[in-house]
Amino acid sequence: MKLLTTVILFVAICIVSVTYLAVRGSLPVLDGTISIAGLIAPVVVERDLLGVPTVRGTNRLDVARVTGFLHGQDRFFQMDLMRRVAAGELSALVGKTAIELDKASRQHRLRTTAQERITNVSIAEQQLMKAYAEGVNAGLQALRVAPFEYIFLRARAQPWRPEDTLLVNYAMYFQLDDSDASRDNAYAILHDGLPSLLREFVLNEGTEWDAPLIGDALTVPPIPGPDICDLRTDQTQHYVRGQIPLTFSATEERVAGSNGWAVAGRRSSTGKAILANDMHLDLSVPNTWYRMRLIVENAANPADRLDITGVTLPGAPAVVAGSNGSVAWGFTNSRGDWSDLVLLDLDPDNPNAYLTPDGYRLFDIHAETIDVRRSPTVQVDIRTTIWGPVVGADSQGRLRALHWLAHEPEASNLKIIELERARDVHQAIRIAHTVGAPPQNIMLADSSGNIAWTIMGRIPLRIGYDPQLPSSWSGEQTGWRGWLESADYPVVLNPDAGVIWTANARVVQGEELELIGNGGYSLGARASQIRDGLLRLDGATLEDMLAIQLDDRALLHERWRELLLAVLDSNALAGNLRRAELRTEIAQWNGRADPETAGYRLVREFRRRTGDELLSELVSGCGNFVEPMTLRRLNQSEGPIWRLVTEQPAHLLPPIYATWQAFFLATADKTIASCGNDSLVNCTWGEINRVEITHPLANAIPFLASWLTMHDGPLPGGDHTPRLQQGNHGASERFAVSPGDEANGYFHMPGGQSGHPLSSFYRAGHEAWVRGEPQSFLPGDTAHTLTLRPAE
Repeated sequence: MKLLTTVILFVAICIVSVTYLAVRGSLPVLDGTISIAGLIAPVVVERDLLGVPTVRGTNRLDVARVTGFLHGQDRFFQMDLMRRVAAGELSALVGKTAIELDKASRQHRLRTTAQERITNVSIAEQQLMKAYAEGVNAGLQALRVAPFEYIFLRARAQPWRPEDTLLVNYAMYFQLDDSDASRDNAYAILHDGLPSLLREFVLNEGTEWDAPLIGDALTVPPIPGPDICDLRTDQTQHYVRGQIPLTFSATEERVAGSNGWAVAGRRSSTGKAILANDMHLDLSVPNTWYRMRLIVENAANPADRLDITGVTLPGAPAVVAGSNGSVAWGFTNSRGDWSDLVLLDLDPDNPNAYLTPDGYRLFDIHAETIDVRRSPTVQVDIRTTIWGPVVGADSQGRLRALHWLAHEPEASNLKIIELERARDVHQAIRIAHTVGAPPQNIMLADSSGNIAWTIMGRIPLRIGYDPQLPSSWSGEQTGWRGWLESADYPVVLNPDAGVIWTANARVVQGEELELIGNGGYSLGARASQIRDGLLRLDGATLEDMLAIQLDDRALLHERWRELLLAVLDSNALAGNLRRAELRTEIAQWNGRADPETAGYRLVREFRRRTGDELLSELVSGCGNFVEPMTLRRLNQSEGPIWRLVTEQPAHLLPPIYATWQAFFLATADKTIASCGNDSLVNCTWGEINRVEITHPLANAIPFLASWLTMHDGPLPGGDHTPRLQQGNHGASERFAVSPGDEANGYFHMPGGQSGHPLSSFYRAGHEAWVRGEPQSFLPGDTAHTLTLRPAE
C-alpha cells in the first residue's frame, strides 16, 4: 500500500510538472529577434515593467502586423472568444453549454455579414486587417505551445482571419447595444397597457437630475388623478391581489457607468485642454483593453510621424481611446436607440410571405449548422426578412422582425484608425461621423485647447414611425432610409462653460435627441454630479480629474436618507430596537458608497424596495396586461417614484396599507429583514457588492480559480456615483491627458497586460486601479526589447 501511494504521488507530481512546463511554453517572447513574413522593415518592441509595449516601425502596415503579433501572443484566447460570441461559434470551443447563446447570436448571421463587408471596405482598411491577421497568426506560431487555455480545453487555436476583426467589432455591438430591442418590447407593453396620462407619468423622459450639454432638465409629468387611476377602489383593478401580472425590479436596472469629459485649455491650470475618460464594462481577466504606444517614423517626411498612446482592443489594430499628441479622445456609451422591432404584415393567402414596400415577399430560410465540441452538430433554421431575423410574436399574435444597426454593412469598418492622424477636434469630428462601430459619445480635446463632443458612429435616418414602438415598415415612407450626413450630426464645440461631460445620460434634446433616439439613457444623477464637480474647478488639474473619477458620494441617495430618517420618528421607534438600530446606522452614514459601512446599503435597499412596490402596484392596478412578467426598472423611474413619495397621493397608496407612513415603515422593516438576524452594523455594502474579476476558465476549471482570479472582494463605489462599481461592472480603465503633454498624463486599469497567469504582467498595475492611484500614461523605461525582422 505504501509503495502504491508513493507511485501515485510520483505520477501526480509528474503530471503537474509536465502541465506546468507546457503552460510555461505558451508565455510570450519578450526579448531577442524574430523573423516574420510580410514585414517591410524591422520593427522594435520595447516593453516596460508593466509589460506595456512601445512599437516602433517605419510604416503603418508593419506596425499593424506587429500589433497583431503582440495581441496573438498575449491575448489570443480573449480575441477568440469575442469573434466566436459574435458569430455564434462558441459551442465549437467550449461544448454544449454555449448552444443557446450560439443560437441567439447566430440569428444575426454576422459571420456572413463580416465576410461580405470586408470586400467592400476601403483598400487601406483591407490591407490593415490582412496585415494584422497575419501578425496574429505569426504571434501564435512563435509560441512554443498553444496559449494555455487551449491546453486545458484540449482544443486547437484556429487561425485569425481578416474578417474576424469585424466580428470583434460586432462583439462590442452586443455589449453596448440593445441587440434584441428588449427596451422597445417593454415600452410597447406599457404603452398598450396603461391609460395615456398614466403612461406619460410612468414613461417619463427625464428628471430634475438631468444634466444635458444642450437643453434643460425635464419636469416629471403630474401624478394622474383618481379619475385615471385609483388603487383604493375595486373599479380600476385588473388583477387579483397577490397575483400582480406586471412587476418591476430595480435589480434588473441596466447598469452603465462610463464617464468622460473634456476641459478647455482656458479652464485648466496649464492652459492645455484635458481629456478624462473611464469606460465602464463587465470586468474579467484579461481586461478588455491592451495598452500600447505606436510610433511610426517617416524619415522622408518627419511631419508625417505618428505617435499614439492609448488602449487597443485585442482583435483590431487601432488605438480605441487615447492621444496622438494633437488630439485626445475617449468614449461613453450614447445609449441611443439603435434597434427596432418591425411588425410584419403577413399575406392572408400565404403565411410564408410578408409585405414589403415592393409587395409581398417570401421569408428567407437560412440553414445554419452549429458545431458543438464533443457532441453532435445542431441544425438551426433562421427565418429572415429584408429587415432582419424574425424574433417571434407579441401578445396579440403579431409576428415581428428585428432590425439592428449591426445588421447594416455600412455600420462596421476600421475607420476609427483614422483618428490617430487627426490634428485638431474639427478633423476628429468629421472622422468620427464615418466610423462603423456602436455609436458612442466621443469627447475630444486638442493641443490648441479646444474641446468638443459629438456622436461617433453611423446614425440611420428614421422616418414615418415612433422608434420606441414596434411598427410596420411595409410602407414606402416608413423605416430607415439611408444615413445622416456629417453636417447634420449634433455637435458641441467649445461651449461657454469651458467643459463637456457625458455619463450615458441624455446629452441633447428636441430634434437632435430624435436623431439619436432613446435607447434607455441613464438617470442624470451621475452626469450632474460630474458637471457640478467640473464647474466648481478654477484652474483644473489632472489631480482634479482623478478625484472626480473616484468620487463615490451617493448624492442621489441623500434625499432617501432624509426621507427614511423622517419616517423613523419617535413613534416608529417606540419598543422597536431594530428600527432604532436602522436609524442609528443611516444617521451616521458618511454619505458615500463605502464598502465598509452599512449606511449606503440600507438606504439603497429602502429606495429599491420602495420604488419596486410602488411601480408594480401602480401599473398592475391601473393597467391591463395579458400575462405575468417582470420588467427591468426604467432608468428615469426615479422621477415618478420620488414624486409619489413626496406628494403621497391617497389614491395611489397600495391598498394593503392604511397610510403612507405604514407603507414606509413596512418597507423599512423589509430593509432590516434583508440583512438577516445579524447586527445592522455588519450589513455592509461590501458584503453584497463583491467584485470578483476572474478568467473565463475559472468556473470551468475550479482548481485553477484562485490562480486565475484577479480580485475577489469589495471596492468603493455604487449606483449613480461617478465611481460606479456594481458587481463585476466597473471602470475598465481610467485616464486623463492633455494632448501634447502625454508625459504628465495618468492611466490605470484592472488586470495586467498579459492574459497568461504565469506572466509577471498578468497582475502588473492592477493594485493601482484597486487603490485609485495614478500611473504614467506613457509606457515607462524599457525592461525588454524584441526586434521583429522581415523573413528572408
